Amino acid sequence: MDLRDQLKNLFPEHEEQDFEMPEEKFVQKEPLICKYEKKGRNGKPVTLIEGFEGCDEELKKIAKKIKSTLGVGGSDKEGIIIIQGDYRDKIMVILKDLGYKTKRVGG
Repeated sequence: MDLRDQLKNLFPEHEEQDFEMPEEKFVQKEPLICKYEKKGRNGKPVTLIEGFEGCDEELKKIAKKIKSTLGVGGSDKEGIIIIQGDYRDKIMVILKDLGYKTKRVGG
């Protein structure tokens, strides 16, 4: 018996109204780290975005947005977004537009 059923038993004359919970807005506490690896995956240069604190769904959305905007390949694994090539500056602009703080590491 869930909470709604219990409330119906306590207050049978009360009319049930639709109530939507407000969507909780996720806030990133630390800046995302954007770094470049010259000899990254399989010897190819990659840009890594680390430090994301949200859920995997949100990470996938961010990775998809970056990949589609830049027209490049990449993936998201274990909380890290991997983008093929050196796109640190462009990625930092995209993340800033999405409302995330970023920090450039290396070079």
